[in-house]
Amino acid sequence: AGREGEAVDMTPEDGARRAARIVALLLQFAERNPGMVRVMVGDALQLEHDRLQARMNQFFDRIESTLRQCLRPAAGALGSATPTVDAQVAASVLMSFVLGRMQRFVRTGFRRQPTENMDASLAMLI
Repeated sequence: AGREGEAVDMTPEDGARRAARIVALLLQFAERNPGMVRVMVGDALQLEHDRLQARMNQFFDRIESTLRQCLRPAAGALGSATPTVDAQVAASVLMSFVLGRMQRFVRTGFRRQPTENMDASLAMLI
């Protein structure tokens, strides 16, 4: 693995596997830290300082950017004419999935686990 700012050569399979691991890590973190997931999805931020919401938005933007970098080789390997655009779309869909799972976890009073059927869901998305 390269350091931040370095180009990392990875196979399409490595990129897809790395993207799946990032999504799994986020959902597992959410499952183990229900109080933090409320902050992450903005549920606990309604009366909080705007800077905290901005920091959470920045966090999710960085994760999406990392997913995009992971998925770009896979889009190119599939013969896409626009691998960068396709990787962006895929990263956006994955982030929507993560945020949706986190919001459902909070909305159900932490009864519906964010990792529920995670492997099958990721197999459909990636």
